[in-house]
Amino acid sequence: MDKYPISSKSLEKHYHINGNQFSQQYKEHLSDFNQWDQKSHAHKWMVFPENIGTKLSIDETALTNGELYTIITNKAAKGRKGALVAMIQRIQSENIISMGLLHLLVQWLRPKFLYLNYGKTL
Repeated sequence: MDKYPISSKSLEKHYHINGNQFSQQYKEHLSDFNQWDQKSHAHKWMVFPENIGTKLSIDETALTNGELYTIITNKAAKGRKGALVAMIQRIQSENIISMGLLHLLVQWLRPKFLYLNYGKTL
């Protein structure tokens, strides 16, 4: 699970374990989740500066129960490891532009190209 994206539920059949219990134990004891430097604010925002590149994309999505997330990705990673630059909860697209947050992001991240993909929400 550390090197390959496998769900704990998929291990149930082969190893005769409770997948939900294993997932909880992995999170709390086997992984470094409790020492993660972004754990205190991860429910609202996460930033991975090591993934910043020259071509960034900003998009928004609703993951669960209408929670809106703004996601900034590195286009060079093409959706693979290292693609996620930042994920910010509950910022509507019009607020990003009107609050000047987009301007701050551009100044901080300094991309050469910035792709906005808001479709009809803008």
